[in-house]
Amino acid sequence: MLYHYTDFAAFDGIIRCAELRLNNILNMNDASEMRLFMNGICKAVIERLYQDGEMEKSWKTEQFFQNELAEEFHYSAYAACFSKYRDDAAQWERYGHLGQGVCIAFQGDLMQKMMGGVVSLQEVYYQKDMHGHSLVGEFYQLITQARDFDDILPSLQALMNRAWVQSAAFKHPSFASEKESRLVVSPFISNDFAVEPKYHVAAERIKKYYPLDLNRMCGRLHMHLSDLVGEVIIGPTSSQSLPILQDYLEDCGLSVLRDKISMSDCPLRKPTS
Repeated sequence: MLYHYTDFAAFDGIIRCAELRLNNILNMNDASEMRLFMNGICKAVIERLYQDGEMEKSWKTEQFFQNELAEEFHYSAYAACFSKYRDDAAQWERYGHLGQGVCIAFQGDLMQKMMGGVVSLQEVYYQKDMHGHSLVGEFYQLITQARDFDDILPSLQALMNRAWVQSAAFKHPSFASEKESRLVVSPFISNDFAVEPKYHVAAERIKKYYPLDLNRMCGRLHMHLSDLVGEVIIGPTSSQSLPILQDYLEDCGLSVLRDKISMSDCPLRKPTS
């Protein structure tokens, strides 16, 4: 199971509208993590080239990386976050509206089958030092085996795209206890991505997001949204009525889920005013 902790407004979007919103990584707290990953990969490749005496290629590679990193927003990925932990205190506090929200358990194997194209399900990668990352070796091999740097620019760009995709699922090792996975959309990979972005206008700013149509994605596997959802857990400090939530699910055409609701056992205290 993959557990998605959220508030009831987002829950309504997922359940009633069958829409999963993927938000821009740059608008999340993890924007700095993405930059740390990309800077770390680039630095490790340049250092390895320099140490092996590939001075000219090291300089050209550094220029290529600098130009790429300056286009950060173009390579923005969009993601929804999940944890492998059920009813977890840290997840409730960080992502479940301080325990007042709700957690949806998704069937991870079915989600994986729904992936393809620019949409991927990735386990989050936790590491501080990028020197041992497989991408560093791939960059190094591609660059050192080339006779002319310009000849490998298309291949270098494709590898850089892969790095940008993986950066969306990277976090500092201090977050490793979250056991996180991410459903990631990387629109910059292909012009054939059929989903149009939408915008959420709040009082303080406008956010861009991509809505995934869960009914359509489930339909491709000849299944229903209720097959994808394994459980609904009401947050430990939530005031949500169980019978009302059951009525809500039934009115949404998901009566099969009314018996899959549970109350959190997490002893999280209600926030004090």
